[in-house]
Amino acid sequence: MKRLSGTNEEISRILAAEQLELSRQNLDVEEAVRQIIQAVKEGGDQALRDYSEKFDKVKLTNLEVGQDLIDQAFDEVDPTALTALENAKANIESYHRQQVEQGFEDQPSQGVIRGQLIRPIGRVGVYVPGGTAAYPSSVLMNIIPAKIAGVKEIIMITPPQEHFVPAILVAAKLAGVDKIYQVGGAQGIAALAYGTETIPKVDKITGPGNIYVATAKKQVYGLVGIDMIAGPSEIGVIADDSANPKYVAADLLSQAEHDVRARAILVTDSAELAQAVEQEIEQQLTSLPREEIARASVQNNGRIIIARDADGMFDLMNQVAPEHLEIAMDQAYDYLDRVQNAGSVFLGHFTSEPIGDYYAGANHVLPTTATSRFSSALGVHDFIKRIQYTQYSQAAVNLAEKDITTLAYAEGLQAHAKAIEVRNDKN
Repeated sequence: MKRLSGTNEEISRILAAEQLELSRQNLDVEEAVRQIIQAVKEGGDQALRDYSEKFDKVKLTNLEVGQDLIDQAFDEVDPTALTALENAKANIESYHRQQVEQGFEDQPSQGVIRGQLIRPIGRVGVYVPGGTAAYPSSVLMNIIPAKIAGVKEIIMITPPQEHFVPAILVAAKLAGVDKIYQVGGAQGIAALAYGTETIPKVDKITGPGNIYVATAKKQVYGLVGIDMIAGPSEIGVIADDSANPKYVAADLLSQAEHDVRARAILVTDSAELAQAVEQEIEQQLTSLPREEIARASVQNNGRIIIARDADGMFDLMNQVAPEHLEIAMDQAYDYLDRVQNAGSVFLGHFTSEPIGDYYAGANHVLPTTATSRFSSALGVHDFIKRIQYTQYSQAAVNLAEKDITTLAYAEGLQAHAKAIEVRNDKN
């Protein structure tokens, strides 16, 4: 892992340069995705079949995953895995029910009513990766908040497989999905955005995917809503000399094993801890089945940052704005108010990030590449709309007329002013 040390200002400049590089667009991918989207827009189902044969090496007759395959998945799923999914579902539901919003109405003055309606999005599409990146936990995390929000129809797409991971289909049905289609990649995003003969057009798309999926979501945004443009997974750990280096190393590697582009960042004020964590990472790497991926991740993207004190640790990590943030310190809860930018926070020496990935209930679909500076974890709020309403009586309009028309004339918009003046009961 690369070490960064110096003044906060020096380290801050290095981090800013690295984050800028992470945000650069891959123009080759942009153009390839643009062509795929156009092909699906024009060719519909046939384009999806062609791309499935080209990219997934699967010839499809039916795009929809039938009930027979879902029933088979329930027969094949490990009973222990089924119990774990059911327990995780209960925790995710109980957490996200706290996010349900209520509308409001007030009457600030005589003859004036203002308010806000809460309405669910009509139809949502959830993208679920396939192959080695098939994560049933992500299925629960995307579908359950949508169900709680009251979304009327939830469609899931996932790349075609000769044999689906049973837990993926089981998780989808447990969470309450309505339809499942076997299509992946940028072509799947295009199908959700534009609709085909088989796959209906949705209003919003959520769910993680590779760079082609992320780029496709970016390109269709505006036609449909999206949750976020997700980059590689990342973890930041703030740790002092009270931290256990074995725990810290294990947690850094828990994200490094996702992807060679994943980022694992330790910020500490203890040089001794930094050294011990480096040694632990090397030792633990050799026992990981995904050693090659994790090793490339920590070597290329891993960072150990030496700060001068606790204030410096939090200042620098707030600049990193990590997807996952662990605070590996005694009385970690007392430091929570210092966190300004993070997708999800894990407090104390025993709250490892995978607790959030699988079980605690808080969502694990999180903003990456420093976007937690302005965005949040996926939640019920992502699946609702807020509709404003206003009512003024004639007397209330008369009372407000001068203020409104003054502003309208100041903006040079006479018709705006006339629309108020014409309602004056003296005219």
